[in-house]
Amino acid sequence: MGDRVLFNPLIEVKADDLYTPEVREWSLEKYKLVGSYCDIFTSGMKNKWGKLVYIDLFAGAGYAKVIEKNKIYKNSAFIAMSTPNTFAKYILCEQDPERFNALKARVERDFNHLDVTLLHCDSNNNTRQIKQAMPVYMKGSTVLSFCFVDPFSLNLKFSTIKDLGDKFVDFLILQALHMDANRNFVKYINEQSNTISDYLGFQDWRKDFESDGVLNNKDFVKFLSDSYQKQMNLLGYQTTKHAHPIRSSSRNLPLYYLSFFSRHLRGEEFFTKVKSRIKPQLGLDLNFDEI
Repeated sequence: MGDRVLFNPLIEVKADDLYTPEVREWSLEKYKLVGSYCDIFTSGMKNKWGKLVYIDLFAGAGYAKVIEKNKIYKNSAFIAMSTPNTFAKYILCEQDPERFNALKARVERDFNHLDVTLLHCDSNNNTRQIKQAMPVYMKGSTVLSFCFVDPFSLNLKFSTIKDLGDKFVDFLILQALHMDANRNFVKYINEQSNTISDYLGFQDWRKDFESDGVLNNKDFVKFLSDSYQKQMNLLGYQTTKHAHPIRSSSRNLPLYYLSFFSRHLRGEEFFTKVKSRIKPQLGLDLNFDEI
C-alpha cells in the first residue's frame, strides 16, 4: 500500500427527498469491509487487467440511514462508486421498486460520469441480464469482477453464484447463518421448505445433515457453512479463510458472516490486508459455539 492515503469507506451524506431505508449500526462494519476491499482491488489490479467490474446483486437505494447515529451514509454500491480508482463498469441490481427508483435517481444525479447498468430485477432469476451487461471478453482486453452479495436472508440461490462464477469473479457474500438459518431452524428442516436446497444448490442436503446424528441449530449453522464451502470448491474457488462475523451492537449476538471467495491467491492476499484495517467486534474467525 506504500504511503497512499487509505480510503475512508464511511461516507456521510445529507438527506435528500428520495427514499432512504433504515439500517442498524452494525451495517457500518460491513460498509468498511466492502469499501476497503473495493479500494485495494481497484488500486492493486488497475494495471493488471483491462477492465474491472463491480457487481451488486442487492444494491439497495444508494443511501442508508443508521438508526443509532441518526445519520445517512452511502451504502455499499455507492461506496464502490466513490473509491479513488473507480471500476470500469458497475452493474447494480435491485428488485424492490421503492429502492430501485431511489437508486436510479441518485445514480443519474451523482454518478452520471460512470458506466453504470441498473437492473430492476430479482438477481436470482436474471443472471443472463447481468452477464449481458458485463464487458465483452476480447483478445488483449481482460475482465476481472468483484461481486458483492448482500441478501436480507438465505434468499440466495447457489445457481446464481454458479452462473456468475464461470467468469473471473471474486465474491463477498453475506451469509445469514444466524439471523435466518439459526432462527428458522425448525422451518427449514421441514421437508416442505426448499430454501436450503436452493441456497446450497443440491436437494439431498437433509440426508447429509441427519447422518451426523445430532439435529440442532448450532450444528445446522456449521453444516450450512461447511456445505457452502464445498460447493464453492467445486466451482474452483479456494477454501476461504475469511468469514468475517458481524454482531449486534447491543447484545453482541452473531448475526451473519461476510465470506470472501476467490480463485486466486492474490484475492486472498488483498482480503487479508483489508481485514487488518477492520477492527472486528469479537475476532475474525468463525465460532459456532456462540449461537
